[in-house]
Amino acid sequence: MKNFKFPTLLLVPVLAILAACGGGGGSTSSTPAVVTLKSIAVTASASTTIPIGIAVPLTATGTYSDNSTKALNTASGLVWAFKGAGAVATIVPAGNVTGKAVGSDTVTATQDGVVGTLAINVIAQWNGVAAGGNQTIGHKSDGSLYGWGSNIRGQLGDSTQADRNAPALVSGGSTLWKQMAVGEQFVVALRSDGTLWAWGSNQNGTLGQGTTDTAPHQVPVKVGKDTDWAFVAAGKAHAFAIKTSGVMYGWGRNFNGQLGDGTNIDRLAPVVIPLPTGLKAWLSVSAGDTHTLAIIKDNLNMYGWGGNSSGQVGNGGLVDVVSPAKIGAFQWSSLAAGANHSVAIRTDGAMYGWGNNTFGQVGNNGSANINAPTPIGVGSNWLAAASGATHSMAVTRDGQLWGWGSNLESQLGTGGPDSPTPVQVGTANNWLSVTAGALHSFGLRSDNTLWGWGRNAEGQLGKGDNAQAPVPVTIPN
Repeated sequence: MKNFKFPTLLLVPVLAILAACGGGGGSTSSTPAVVTLKSIAVTASASTTIPIGIAVPLTATGTYSDNSTKALNTASGLVWAFKGAGAVATIVPAGNVTGKAVGSDTVTATQDGVVGTLAINVIAQWNGVAAGGNQTIGHKSDGSLYGWGSNIRGQLGDSTQADRNAPALVSGGSTLWKQMAVGEQFVVALRSDGTLWAWGSNQNGTLGQGTTDTAPHQVPVKVGKDTDWAFVAAGKAHAFAIKTSGVMYGWGRNFNGQLGDGTNIDRLAPVVIPLPTGLKAWLSVSAGDTHTLAIIKDNLNMYGWGGNSSGQVGNGGLVDVVSPAKIGAFQWSSLAAGANHSVAIRTDGAMYGWGNNTFGQVGNNGSANINAPTPIGVGSNWLAAASGATHSMAVTRDGQLWGWGSNLESQLGTGGPDSPTPVQVGTANNWLSVTAGALHSFGLRSDNTLWGWGRNAEGQLGKGDNAQAPVPVTIPN
């Protein structure tokens, strides 16, 4: 056989072909799979119901095609937005959403064309409350007003005369309400534009309309045309309003001189209440059943007038007073005129009571009527007080709540018996304010929660039923 010899250079292409075909036992390789974002889950650190003015952090978590998860943020390309116009809330790149108006919207979190969503609901919190008679008016942070309880004279302002045991929006839907005061069967209130409004019963001219019309007024009616009102107060059937200038006006029932205009004539429209000689401005006023207390802005002295059969004016006598009479020489910061008794707090935090004391509502550990301010306890840490028909309530500067007097309808909130001295209500220390109706009470805490206790036959606690509450119960936003 003939031997053939191949040149070495001819073997190189053959070997190259074999290698390309996988010959010679060579290894294989493949391109890595691409991991993509498949979905985004949006969650809130707290409830998705957000109060106006409150910021809640949101978190976006991405799930990828390999089933791994990862927190997403602006560094990874995440963009926060709203499905709607963003009218109810704002959101920052970090993912914090802040409520700004009542309503609902949907937050979107978008990255790489993938969108995650979260529905949010913005609500208004309670930021004020006024109790009177057998009804209550609450103020929310969006400037709206709600009423509940007795509505026999249209005093809830919801365009009906039906009692309500849950908050009902005051007709008109205004979000300009600023301050309100509740009488026995009527309400006076201010708007942020300085206008004065009233609704409910007009008996004795309590609505200030200048008429003797006694038909129920079921919606707010404007009182006059002025736009410089700054403060309002309501008694059983008389009312007051102070202008930004410190001039005070009164109207309504005046049989006992409770208007302080020097007469016993009912006033159907606001009339000026004269200042004591040499003084320039009224600061605040509180009205009871037939008497009135007020603080002078010039020197923080207190004056009283009106019905005085139980010594509730505090001038040391028992005779009705038709013009402002100075009460002592102290400086005062808070006044609370009840049905026939009074409670006041000095600027140094000391508290005093006087007037009818049948149920211990004066708080001096007795039951005899008192016709001049007498100290309540020995503390000097009181912030504000409220007086009902036969009970009194107060909050301290460190947020405690106390009550004394009659507890027949659980209006003290202690769950116990009557008390002639202050008894602490629960253990909470975040109370901001307290208000008293005839036989029920309300308080606002620093977390903007609203609490009521006492009589509820007319639904004045607003908790959705008519059962009495022996201790404070919260009213939903």
